[in-house]
Amino acid sequence: MQSNRRIDTHHHYVPPFYLSEVGAEAIGRTLVSGRAPEWTPRHSIDAMDRNGIATAVVSISAPGFACDEGKKTDLCQRCNDYAAQMRADFPGRFGNFASLPLPDIDASLAEIDRSSGVLKAEGICILTNYGGRHLGDPHFDPLFEELNRRQAVVYVHPTETPCSCDLGLPPASLEFPFDTTRAIAGLLFSGTLNRFRDIKFIFSHAGGTIPFLAERLARLERRPEYKSHVPEGVLAALKRLHYDTALSANRLAMDALLGLVPSRQVLFGSDYPYAPEEAMIGTVKGLNDLNLSGDDLAAIERTNAIRLMPSLQGR
Repeated sequence: MQSNRRIDTHHHYVPPFYLSEVGAEAIGRTLVSGRAPEWTPRHSIDAMDRNGIATAVVSISAPGFACDEGKKTDLCQRCNDYAAQMRADFPGRFGNFASLPLPDIDASLAEIDRSSGVLKAEGICILTNYGGRHLGDPHFDPLFEELNRRQAVVYVHPTETPCSCDLGLPPASLEFPFDTTRAIAGLLFSGTLNRFRDIKFIFSHAGGTIPFLAERLARLERRPEYKSHVPEGVLAALKRLHYDTALSANRLAMDALLGLVPSRQVLFGSDYPYAPEEAMIGTVKGLNDLNLSGDDLAAIERTNAIRLMPSLQGR
């Protein structure tokens, strides 16, 4: 495929007012680099151009809106407005997964309506947990009911939990993939994935440890109280989800992921700028080194994103 046609569905943005409000230390402490990235839209575009990426669908990363509760909704709206303005200022280069001021359900429902209707966001970004409350918690049912009604694309990014055990390592290294695993397991065994089947979920970093643990989780089907929430079976439910390649485009991770799902369920993701450009370069190279068919590589790098988010075709 043409090398300048990739669509990056795991690409972050860091508005200056967001950095100021949340704090560089809160952002940087989660990362391998230990510091918040220096970022502008031009930084993203230049890195994209050097790596054959036509469009990036941007999102706010962890720690989300870690600020005073009274400021959370306003900060969220300002970030979503900033992303929409980026899309207008740089036609064709950006899409947006709009953020929500969770765990406030009423404010989040209002922001879904505004982001989908006024801002025309490609989808919604949510974190794996909010204050230790993971996505399978009944608290989030009204949110998922609305997202299901809209048949929304929902991109899930990991964050820390209050009970994290990070061994003194940056949370992005271990805790993030583990929390993605917790979130997926919670959605499975709460019945959320079965009840809200019209949501198109995308999970970060090849699904955390889910490809490795899929068969182990499927053993829970032996117990009726778990089986009742996953009537189609664990493996079938996991195969309906989508996963990105961020920090995972290597043979160890991708052999496991592509053993679980077909290439049509996988999307290109770089994790820029929270992961540096070298990780973006590594993602492009890593996918090429897998010796995928031309159709499979094209699906991962571009066409799967357009199938999920047709508005990207116009961009």
